Amino acid sequence: MDTEVVIRDCLGPPARVSRPTWSLPAGSWDTHFHVLGPQNRFPFAANRKYTPPDASFEACRSFHQALGIERGFVVHANTHGFDNTVDLDATARSEGQYLAVVRLDGTATPESCRALHRAGARGVRFAFNPQHGGTLDRAVFDHVLHCIGDLGWFVELHFAGSALPELESWIASIPIPVVIDHFGRIDPRHGLYDPSFEVLVSLAGRDNIWVKISGADRISHQGQPYTDVVPFAHRLVAVAPERLLWGSDWPHTGYFDAGRFPDAGKLLDAFAAFVPEERVRTAILVDNPLRLLGEATIPPLCLD
Repeated sequence: MDTEVVIRDCLGPPARVSRPTWSLPAGSWDTHFHVLGPQNRFPFAANRKYTPPDASFEACRSFHQALGIERGFVVHANTHGFDNTVDLDATARSEGQYLAVVRLDGTATPESCRALHRAGARGVRFAFNPQHGGTLDRAVFDHVLHCIGDLGWFVELHFAGSALPELESWIASIPIPVVIDHFGRIDPRHGLYDPSFEVLVSLAGRDNIWVKISGADRISHQGQPYTDVVPFAHRLVAVAPERLLWGSDWPHTGYFDAGRFPDAGKLLDAFAAFVPEERVRTAILVDNPLRLLGEATIPPLCLD
């Protein structure tokens, strides 16, 4: 007898945005957020791990306006399977504010990737953290790398922190810019000398490896204000301040406990604790995303 798979509904962000205690510099980027739905236009994948509420382009833009964020990467969520339409729609409607990080499979071609580039894609994400769904097929990865080879894109990786030691040599071999999501999903309880974090620090020292000091809520075991994450952020800042990125992770999918749901303003306050020096903070929020894009064409910002 078949057992029906129940896909749980997860929580969505509050309508009002909490204000951080400091002001973001002009030109700040949010390098990690998602637009989800509306499901009647952009349906979710049947094999998703959970069902988040719609997080529309309009809600996303209001969120960024409230925080003073001017530009960003709309990152494809596994919730939408391999359909990048929702991300490209957000990019097209953003008047140059957003670029897309898409998800690709073995059906990708150099021609289809060039079309995605014209539509505003500048990176491809491989999300294979078991908690949020997805697996890594290295043959597909190599195929996609070939397809995007001349576009100046980056690859973005989301995986379980415990996998870092076995992934190290492979990640180090990738010949184009690599972005590692959410502190590499390391576990702060294991300390600064945990083998997984030591691998992350080693990788962060490479010229083509970038790390997002985002998703503190996803790795912290103490919750707000994420004090247990601070030493790890400080270590990464000491190693590679010019290759760190920040992202809000809005709308924070995969949460079922309202008591653990992150607050956007407090995440930004945590970022200020991670990066206490204003000059470095500005570099991470403003300069580093532009350097990551490098030779890739950046559309002009057309907002009033």
